[in-house]
Amino acid sequence: MAVSTDHLDLLPLLARGKHRNPRRGACFMELASFLAGERWSDHPSCTHPLLSSLARLVNDHTSDATRPRLAPLIPSVIGLTSEEVRWDAEIALRTATSALPIAPAERQQALAVGVFACERMLADLDGREPGSLRDSSRQALGSAPHAERWARKFSRYTQVSVRRFRRDSAPTIVRCGVQGIATACVSDADERMYDLLVAVIDDCVLWSGRDRSAAPLEPAVWADVCRPAETAAH
Repeated sequence: MAVSTDHLDLLPLLARGKHRNPRRGACFMELASFLAGERWSDHPSCTHPLLSSLARLVNDHTSDATRPRLAPLIPSVIGLTSEEVRWDAEIALRTATSALPIAPAERQQALAVGVFACERMLADLDGREPGSLRDSSRQALGSAPHAERWARKFSRYTQVSVRRFRRDSAPTIVRCGVQGIATACVSDADERMYDLLVAVIDDCVLWSGRDRSAAPLEPAVWADVCRPAETAAH
C-alpha cells in the first residue's frame, strides 16, 4: 500500500510505549497498523520488522515537544517490507554509522561491532572481499578509533548466521544506535533521530521499487487517527 501525505493539516497525538487501544493513546506503528487496516498492534505485518523497530524506538526516544513531527511519516511506512536479509543489514548499518560518531563511549564498542557485522553480511551478499568496508563505515569507525580497534579484534573470529543476525544482531544494533543518539551530548538528538528515520524510509522505498507518486491517503481515515489529538486539545 503506497500513500501520499500531502495536505495533512491535522496531526494525531503520538505517545511513548504500547497502548491497548486508540483511546489510551498511540505510538507511531500502532497508527500505521490502523491506517493499513490491520489489527491494532505496534508490530503490524505491513512494515518490515526492523523498520518497525526503528520507528518505535525513534517515537519513544523523541521528546514530547518534537514527537508530533513524526506523524506525517506514518503512512509512508505502510507496505514497506521484504524477506531479503539485505534490508536488515542495510537498516542496521545506517543506524550504527549514524550513531557511532556521537554515541557515549560505553555504546561505541557495541556499535563498532555492529558495523563490522553488517559489513560482513553485505560483503557476502555483494560478493565483496571479506573485511572490505564502505566509505561511510570507514568514516564512522574512524570517528571512534579506540572502539574500532577493539571491535576489529573482537569481530575477527566471530561468525553470525543469517538467521541469528536477523533475529538478534540487527535489532540489537538498531536499539543501541537509537539509544546512543538519544543519550549523546548533542543539542539536536531529536533532529538526528528524525533524519535517520527519514533516510531509512527513503532507502526502503528505493529497495522496494515502489512508485514515489503514491496514491493519496483517504482523508476520512486520517481524520480518524487525529480525533484523539483533537479531543485532548479540548
